[in-house]
Order: sequence, then structure tokens, then C-alpha cells
Amino acid sequence: MALGDHDPEQEPPLGDDERAELLSDLTDLAVYQALLEPRGVRGIVVDCGDCGEPHYHEWELLRSSLEQLLNDGRMRPHEPAYEPNPGHYVSWEYCRGFADGVTETENENSR
Repeated sequence: MALGDHDPEQEPPLGDDERAELLSDLTDLAVYQALLEPRGVRGIVVDCGDCGEPHYHEWELLRSSLEQLLNDGRMRPHEPAYEPNPGHYVSWEYCRGFADGVTETENENSR
């Protein structure tokens, strides 16, 4: 999409389900960061459906983008990470699996 081709006023407001999902994502993001940042993970990688390239989002940038989407109903363009090391980023699915594994281990240890 070329700059100026998009009118943000034309976008419908977020629905209740979308808002709830964003709040859940922000909660999950905080958990993932708490678990993975101490292990050297700098953020999340997302495969872009538009350009087919991976996009690397540091924790705070992703949090800021999700909060903006929640508050404004859209995300502003942002600068991509400069020469990111792909080994420092993991997928959302990896984060979820890691968090599930930690939770399961803690549950087993508390029995």
C-alpha cells in the first residue's frame, strides 16, 4: 500500500471480541517477555502475509503497537528492527508453547 492510499477514518471501530482478544494478547505478551527475555530472547518474529518476509518486533515495540491498535483501532507504520539477529526472536506459537511447558512443569512440581 502506498503512503496516502489509506484513510484511517474509513476503518470500522474494534468490536468487543477484537478488544478482548487484544487485551488477552497484551497479557500473554507480558508473560512471554517475563519468561523469555532473561533467556536472551529480544522479541517476536511474525511472517508477513503481505510481503512474505519475517518481521522482527522487540517486546516494547510490539506492546506499543498492540496498545495503539487497542486505543486507536489501527497501528501506525513503524521502522523495522535494524539488522536483527533471527536467533534472538521467536514466534508467538513458540512463546505459547514455552509458557505452557513452564506452567505444566510448575503444576507437576506442586503436586
